[in-house]
Amino acid sequence: MKVFYCESQRGHDPASFIVHGRELAYTEQPARADVLHAAALAAGCVACVPDDFGLSSVEPVHSPRYIEFLRDGLDAWRRATGVAGPMVPSFHPFGEAAVYPESMVGRCGFHMADTTAPIADGSWRAILRSAHTAHHAAHAVLAGDGVAYALCRPPGHHAERERAGGFCYVNNVAVAVEQLRTRLRRVAVVDVDVHHGNGQQSIYYADPDVLTVSLHVDPAVAYPFFSGGEGERGLGSALGRNRNIPLPKGTSDDPYLVALDTACSEIVRFAPDALVVALGLDASKHDPFAYFQITEHGFARIGARLAQLNLPTVLVQEGGYLATDLGENLRAVLRAWF
Repeated sequence: MKVFYCESQRGHDPASFIVHGRELAYTEQPARADVLHAAALAAGCVACVPDDFGLSSVEPVHSPRYIEFLRDGLDAWRRATGVAGPMVPSFHPFGEAAVYPESMVGRCGFHMADTTAPIADGSWRAILRSAHTAHHAAHAVLAGDGVAYALCRPPGHHAERERAGGFCYVNNVAVAVEQLRTRLRRVAVVDVDVHHGNGQQSIYYADPDVLTVSLHVDPAVAYPFFSGGEGERGLGSALGRNRNIPLPKGTSDDPYLVALDTACSEIVRFAPDALVVALGLDASKHDPFAYFQITEHGFARIGARLAQLNLPTVLVQEGGYLATDLGENLRAVLRAWF
């Protein structure tokens, strides 16, 4: 198995973010990529640096004005506000926005769902190279690799077509899906991050050729709060192509694996040509969020169950933050494909 990763992905390094009204040290730290990369190599992966695909990785997924905002917004925001630090929103639209703001202060609120995804010096290059990582991993699978691991950092599964949030800017899962769809018709996505995969749900909600399945802590008690319910099933010809499996806080290995069996049954019924796994490791009992109680053995079982689907598979790194077991949990998952 190849692991795709680029050192410039470490360049995104906001010192802090605002959550629950407090300014805290940034959770999605560059050091987590160091731990994950070392763990992938220890599991037997071969290190690969992704090619630079320019904007071609993100253009099939995100709107031109959103890409421009990510690329150029920080300088414009600093000129507008006089603030030298990271770009963080102060205002958000009420409901569906009828006007696209001319002011960069307004655009910041339009394109950023919350205060957990600041944009700082070095962010854009890291965001783009993270997308290249998912792009190249999908290419490897199309070229015949049975599985490839994209060590995407920053992560992406909360990013919608025109909106960042939850540490996410470009939806790397969707980047992988769109590359797979250059040659394949039907792709399934299964998201095992502890938080709902609202980004890919939003992007593919009306697309009958992409199945999106997410297992996550009940959004009644956790981010992203406003999506992830069982009643969200897809739209029009894609009705039934979205499946959410919210689970109670504190879920442990056995009930999680029962839910994963349900997700895998959905995937088998869909009969996709390939699978993209949004590989969050923040379901760990030791993760800073600690919403679930998944053990290292549990992660090994998760990997084994997904590998049993026997599909061409792109593993896209999502959450999983600095904790004593982060590397061990990744190795436990990856070993299922060796």
